[in-house]
Amino acid sequence: MPSGNGAFSVGRQEEDERVVFVPRGELDLATAPEFEAALVAALDAGQHVVVDLRQLQFMDSSGVRVLIAAHARAGADGERLTLIRPAPGGTVERILEIAGVQEALRMVDEP
Repeated sequence: MPSGNGAFSVGRQEEDERVVFVPRGELDLATAPEFEAALVAALDAGQHVVVDLRQLQFMDSSGVRVLIAAHARAGADGERLTLIRPAPGGTVERILEIAGVQEALRMVDEP
């Protein structure tokens, strides 16, 4: 269930030939299009994209869809997309487990 503190924002930091996105708050039906547009723009520009999920408080199936679409857009085996695992034991980790996508997406513990 959403935390109630659902303000959504996305931090962005460029590092060499990669861009790091840090979504904060709730990634849901209302906020997913904004986030997807940012990911698509970076991937289409040929950048390696890192998404740090550690500060995301909530994600619904719309957020899962955005991550899967970004993975598909990132090339064979999603080589230009890396996800930093969400906080252990949190809602976002549980949603990814339920969706069964953790093994399909390229996820790491640290940046």
